[in-house]
Amino acid sequence: MIKALSPKRHSTHLPPHLAAALSRRPGRLAGLVASLFLSLCLGLVPRPGQTEEVAQRDLPRATLNAGMYLVHVQVAATAEQRAIGLMYRTDLRDNEGMLFIFEKPQMQCFWMKNTYIPLTAAFIADDGAIVNTVNMQPRTTNSHCSTQPVRYVLEVRQGWLAQHGFGPGKRLTGGPFKEN
Repeated sequence: MIKALSPKRHSTHLPPHLAAALSRRPGRLAGLVASLFLSLCLGLVPRPGQTEEVAQRDLPRATLNAGMYLVHVQVAATAEQRAIGLMYRTDLRDNEGMLFIFEKPQMQCFWMKNTYIPLTAAFIADDGAIVNTVNMQPRTTNSHCSTQPVRYVLEVRQGWLAQHGFGPGKRLTGGPFKEN
């Protein structure tokens, strides 16, 4: 049995809007607690550490060259790896990223629904030339697309490519890109 607390007795410990709500409906607190518990059980509210359990960190790795700079990437080459990408990650070093490899060139679109880090996506042609780049904001569902069919997409911390002088027309080498 849940006993309703007197809001007047505990109002000094509660913000005024909560104290007022409880004074109108003392049983409401029990409903809020039950609702929060149910949300946690169903996974609607992340538990502490839950994001780290789902983030993928053990993908194959490669090193790309952006001029004289190195980018250490995890390679997402399967449909499942690409679907998860950098979702749920809470950290990404400045010279790290993820390279998405698709089976054939096609229009590629990305979104950031469960991604917590601001990223720049570079859409890359087969020869390593950057076709276009887009800055993407965390936890949004906006589509960010290539301007032409590509087979590769590189995600890095937002602004990293621009800070190192890499944008459309510049060519990455290393990894799957031949060094000519």
